[in-house]
This record gives sequence, C-alpha cells and structure tokens, in this order.
Amino acid sequence: MAGQSRKWMILVATIWIQAFTGTNFDFSEYSSSLKSVLNISQVQLNYLATANDMGKLFGWSSGLALIYLPLPLVMLVAAFMGLFGYGFQWLLINNIITLPYFLVFLLCLLSGCSICWFNTVCFVLCIRNFPVNRPLALSLTVSFNGISAALYTLAANSIDPSSDALYLLLNALVPLLTSIAALVPILRQPPLDSLSPYAASRNSVIFLVLNFLAIFTGLYLLLFGSSTSDEATARLYFGGAIVFLISPLCIPGIIYARDWFHRSIHSSFRVQGSGFILVHVDDLELHKELLTRQNSALSSALSNGDGHSYSLMLGQDQLAMLGEEHPAALVVQRLDFWLYYVAYFCGGTIGLVYSNNLGQIAQSLGLSSSTSTLVTLYSAFSFFGRLLSAGPDYIRNKFYFARTGWLAIALIPTPIAFILLASSDSAVTLNIGTALIGLSSGFIFAAAVAVTSELFGPNSVSVNHNILITNIPIGSLLYGFLAAVVYDANAQPAPGGLMAESLVCMGRHCYFWTFVWWGGMSVLGLTSSVLLFLRTKHAYDHFESHRISAQSTVS
Repeated sequence: MAGQSRKWMILVATIWIQAFTGTNFDFSEYSSSLKSVLNISQVQLNYLATANDMGKLFGWSSGLALIYLPLPLVMLVAAFMGLFGYGFQWLLINNIITLPYFLVFLLCLLSGCSICWFNTVCFVLCIRNFPVNRPLALSLTVSFNGISAALYTLAANSIDPSSDALYLLLNALVPLLTSIAALVPILRQPPLDSLSPYAASRNSVIFLVLNFLAIFTGLYLLLFGSSTSDEATARLYFGGAIVFLISPLCIPGIIYARDWFHRSIHSSFRVQGSGFILVHVDDLELHKELLTRQNSALSSALSNGDGHSYSLMLGQDQLAMLGEEHPAALVVQRLDFWLYYVAYFCGGTIGLVYSNNLGQIAQSLGLSSSTSTLVTLYSAFSFFGRLLSAGPDYIRNKFYFARTGWLAIALIPTPIAFILLASSDSAVTLNIGTALIGLSSGFIFAAAVAVTSELFGPNSVSVNHNILITNIPIGSLLYGFLAAVVYDANAQPAPGGLMAESLVCMGRHCYFWTFVWWGGMSVLGLTSSVLLFLRTKHAYDHFESHRISAQSTVS
C-alpha cells in the first residue's frame, strides 16, 4: 500500500516539474528587452527564438545520459543547464556582463536543451510507475507544461510587474528549486508490481479526478493569471495557483483509505478501462490477426480498384494495423509519416512560433501593456487543448473516432484564427485568435506522442517521435524568419536612434502578410491531416471493432 502511495507522489512531482519547466513559452515576455540590449534586428532575434527550439534536436542526448547516469542526476543536470542558460541572459539584460551575440545564441540553445531533458525525465517516471495507465499519466503531466507561462507571469507580477528581466531570473531558479523538491519522492520510487484489471480501472477513476482538478487549475489561471493590479493581489493569486498544484497530494491519503470503501462506491464511478491505448501487450495476438486480415483486404481492394489517383493516394502503402513497430529507417519511407510530419509542421509548430512573436505583435498594434495577458491567454488555452486531447479516450465507449481524425479536427481553429488576425487589428480579435491558436497547438502537442505510438509502434516511440519533432526547430526558423523579414521591411528607425536598436514597426501591416502566409500553411496542414485520417481510419476501425469483440467475449 505504501508503494501505491509513493507512486502517486511521483506523479505529483512530475506535474510540478512539467508546470515549472515550460520556460520556452515566456520568451515573448523578455524578447523586446533582449533585442534592445543586444542591439539586433528582428531577424537576429528570431534566430535566438529558434535556438530555444533547437534544443529539441538534441533531445536524444537525454536518453543517452539515462543509460549511464541515474535519473535524479539527469534531472539535476537539466536544472543546471537552465540555471546557466537563463542566468547569464539575466546578467546580460541587467547590464552586469556583456556577451557577444553568438554566445547568447548558445545560451538559448542550452536553455532549450534543458527543457527536453526535463521532458525525458517526466516521460520515464510515468512509464516506470504507470505501465498500465501510462497514456493517462503522460497526457495529464504533459498538459501542465502548457501553464508554465501563466505561472511565471503571476510569479513575476507578484514580485515586480515592471521588470522583463525578472522572467529570466525565474526561468533560471524555479526549475532548480522544483527539481530539488521533487528529489524526495523520486529517490523513494516503489518497486514495480503488476496491477489487476480492477486496480487499473480504479486508477483510471483517480486520473479522471485529477483531470477535473487540472481543468479548475486552468480556469483559475485564465481568470487571474495576468493580474497586474498590484503586487499584493498578484501574490494572493499566485498563492492560490500553488494551492491548486499541491492539492493532488491528497491522493496518497485516498490510496490508504480506499480499501475501506471502494467496494461500495466503485460501481458508481467505474471508468471502463483506459481508452487511451498505445497498444498494450495483451493485444499482440489481436494485432497479428489484424495484420493478416488487413493485408489481404488491402491487396484485394487495390487489385479491384478503379485506378483513380485518389484511390491510389489513399490505398498505397497503408498501415496494416495499429502498433506495428517501425524502425527509423522504415518510418521515413512511409507516406503516412510525412503526412503526419506536414500536419504537425503546419499546425502545432506555427502555434509555437506565434507565441514566440506575441511580444512584437502586441507592440506593433500598440498593445504592449497587454503582452502578459496574451501570453497567459495562450498558455491557458494551450493547457485546455492538452487536456482535451485525453477527452476522446474517456468517451470512446459511447462515441469512437480515430485519433488521427481528432487531430484533423484540432487543426481547424488555426486557419480560422489567422483569417481573423489578418482581417482585423482590434484587441478583441487578437485575444480570440490567440486563444484559438493556443487551443489547437496544445491539443497537437499532447496527442502527438499517442499518435506516433499507435501509427509506428510503442517500443520505437522515443526515436520516431524525436524524428517527428525535428519539424519544430525547422518551422521555428522558417516561420520566424518570414515574420522577421516582413517586420523589418515595414519598420522605421526612430529619429536620432541607432538603426538596429530603434527599428520598430507600428501598425497592422507589420504582421498582415505574415498572418496570411501562416494561415495558408495551416490550411496545408489541415489538408495533410485529413489525408492522414482517411489513410489510417481503417486501421483504427478494425482495432476498435476487435477490441469490442474481445471485451464481449470476456464478459
């Protein structure tokens, strides 16, 4: 029983780590100050934002470190990466030290790499301690990464709302302090023990409760996350946010007490297993049968086809089943992977680049004072999007739809948002567009691990997903460069100022064509996701029908 309690303590620690290590989401809060101190252009600032995202290219290094180092040490190394990366930038902005541009670029790269290391630590903790409910654990904890910007905004407002550099100091220190606090439950990890089907179902109920608690946390941060009325009020709101984050600690007490009453209430609150399936071991025989049947079905369908290019596009080299392992060399040869890659590249990645540019977007529209509100809005709705990614799994027994279909639906708000942003420069439109983009990108970020696992195999997910997210630094560079070129082309130097330092663009035209191009790319991503859904729908439908048949046989 103590082992079960410690397991939930580790989940809470993982939530804390994720909540306070999404430090890349508050870049727009201090980017203008960084641009001014370094005396650089918008294009050069974009390269620094890209460096933050380029850390994902080195995500493999955290997996390599875990082979040779204990997990707590890997977590502390990640914390010290962030300490040095953000700490020296804070010294720079406060004019305590002077650094060349290239060294600042490397510091941004180091900071971005630390985030990937933290994510790897959290993934490993969830996988080790929740082997049966692994998808629910991953979905819940990854969601909290989306509220980091809102938490840091509240923390900064509670100390000094006028200081942009304060974000860098918090980015450097808070993840380190969080890691130290998380060491206690991590060092006391319980031994692995198998769970009965009843225990797995009971744990699903607990995850459902935690998801409801997460929703209340997100609503709280949405309402109060950007409060700047005064420091005392901000401190009160920040204290409330901390209470929400520590409230899951009551779970261990529930674990100890549940044997007293679970038999009487379980039937009322039972969730029919974890529908968030990444293909479990129990389904392997089913997959073998699916592979044989679907291969023959596909061959028959293709041989009897009418030869239209549309049919060939949907039928050529389709997935035979969910969960079939694909090594990296095979993944990059599949059309489904590249459709998925384009959907992510033209969907979630655009949302991330948009958030990096929020500071300059607000400034160009004369809304600099609203930057914190916009960052909090994006953060909160990104959080809700991440939570929504688990929603289809709780309703699958009543309404089932392929996960790739949900992914396509999640991409719809992005082009709508850019159409709105291009058509109007009002504050209301900016808020609505930011919320829609945050909701869409958050869903994609959280659902991506599950989609990768289902399409290309759970055992290969660490490698295949790292290949997938190479689109993030590439997109950050290309989309950000486009935005920076349009911005600089319309900017005018202030009279009597240095060219680079005072190159500021004001007005709707600063980002109009950027929104048009981003909107067009998001339509391409939506089209790609629809094609991916049509090509994989049969595999999801067959898997679900056989799952239902298997449940009926058991019952």
